Amino acid sequence: MTWRPAARGQSTFCVSCHTTLPYTLARPQLSRMLGEHEPPPQMEELIKDVIKRVQNWQSERAYYPDQSEASRGTESVLNALILSSRDASTGRLSKDTRLAFQEMWVEQRQSGHLKGSWPWQQFGLEPSESENGVYYGATLAAVAVGVAPENYRASPDIQGNLALLRAYLREKYRNECLFDRIELLWAATKFPGLLDPTTQGQLIGEVFQKQRVDGGWSLSSLVVVHDWNLSRLLAVVNRRRDGTRQQTESDGLATGMIVSALLQAGVPQSNPNVRRGLDWLRQHQNRSDGSWTAYSLNAQRDPRSNVGRFMSDAATAYAVLALVEAEHSAPGQP
Repeated sequence: MTWRPAARGQSTFCVSCHTTLPYTLARPQLSRMLGEHEPPPQMEELIKDVIKRVQNWQSERAYYPDQSEASRGTESVLNALILSSRDASTGRLSKDTRLAFQEMWVEQRQSGHLKGSWPWQQFGLEPSESENGVYYGATLAAVAVGVAPENYRASPDIQGNLALLRAYLREKYRNECLFDRIELLWAATKFPGLLDPTTQGQLIGEVFQKQRVDGGWSLSSLVVVHDWNLSRLLAVVNRRRDGTRQQTESDGLATGMIVSALLQAGVPQSNPNVRRGLDWLRQHQNRSDGSWTAYSLNAQRDPRSNVGRFMSDAATAYAVLALVEAEHSAPGQP
């Protein structure tokens, strides 16, 4: 919120897929575990910022004016998800959240081979700001609808939009990387019917096959880069775009995301794969600052810099979601 490159118009800031969004999903869950009765001031400020962007949608400039359509599409989904998740805890769909959904549906593609999805920011950065990000963004929209209270997804006026979204997610499923399909597994736990039982079982089996001997998962094994020819070549030789070797060890982002999705999908903690994943998370928290580590798929980053912390920001949030979900599904267990 105070990082200068993230500053935008009218004292607002960019809501990032890798830092701010995971924080908004995980921090309320952590608050409940800690017995906090009020949200932390950072969370309140973040929500106020999103509401300001939503209320001034027509006059606010896009996050990235040089990618105005894609920037609008991305932001509309993030705004709706953040506010919808906030409202899920109260059971009431606020006026601002309804407005955010209206803006999101306006941005949804209505025609073409990507109809049903949203224009998405393309910076050539995996996993969420690249060609892979289009499907990822659609799964986030599905989560936003799925968690919205007051049975929002049954609203007659959005059934056409939902039909397009479902069709897009199903049609493109087979060609998406495992990272995006795991995000769909998570979305399907909030929005029933996105995955049929057979496909879900096959997906879970594929996820189990990617588990490492130490019990964790590696993000680099989940993302097959396919947006341009150099990326394909780099993937084959296991190199990032700056020429450095991909980090292939287990990380907190992949492990937390997968364990959280599996638990929400009904895979029990007694399952050996889930149990080993939880053990990995419990054993790999950085005691110095409370975080979990993950690595950029694009370049070697200085871990002390803001950019260098991006992936670990997401890793920490997903680890929290997994561990809290484990506590909810088996309270009292260590």
